[in-house]
Amino acid sequence: MTYSGAVTVGGAADVHELQDLMISKVAVGPMDNNAYLLRCRATDEQLLIDAANDASTLLTLIGDDGIASVVTTHRHGDHWQALAEVVAATGARTYAGRDDAEGIPVPTDVPLQDGDTVRVGNVELTARHLVGHTPGSVALVYDDPHGHPHVFTGDCLFPGGVGNTFKDPEAFAQLIHDVETRIFDVLPDETWVYPGHGDDTTLGAERPHLPEWRARGW
Repeated sequence: MTYSGAVTVGGAADVHELQDLMISKVAVGPMDNNAYLLRCRATDEQLLIDAANDASTLLTLIGDDGIASVVTTHRHGDHWQALAEVVAATGARTYAGRDDAEGIPVPTDVPLQDGDTVRVGNVELTARHLVGHTPGSVALVYDDPHGHPHVFTGDCLFPGGVGNTFKDPEAFAQLIHDVETRIFDVLPDETWVYPGHGDDTTLGAERPHLPEWRARGW
């Protein structure tokens, strides 16, 4: 089956099979949050990005192999509703951006700064700190040695724009700056984008619209 990234709450996971990594995407909760389960194909170690909601769905997806770690992309409550239950069931290490950790009610074992590495088995992900949606939002970049990069953007980048900055011009200016300099300026058009809600996109699909986003201010 070809991966599309289109998922619905209560529906099946969509699985993106890369040479070294399997990425399973599900939608959970009343705000249609995306959660991503990453599995190293060499070691079978697993990592979850955003234990957003519906712990039973996430634990079923995780299966008997458990997870070694869970990354929370940012402090907003819709992204950690199931975190406590998932951590209790799996014993997973918790990761989050250093500047958002205090806003997440489950203790963060590993606070992340820009450029830090997060491992799942033999696979390395790089944390990119993106300020504006929250003070400590992080994206995770997987630079696939066999293909194009993949980036998990939380609520900082979606099809059609950057994340909500709540009509704060300074926050918007910071977020668009960080997304441009730490994502668009260093990654190619083929980069696959996995957002915190809704459908996936690519940097190539969004890049032509950056001036429009800046002009409109959101």
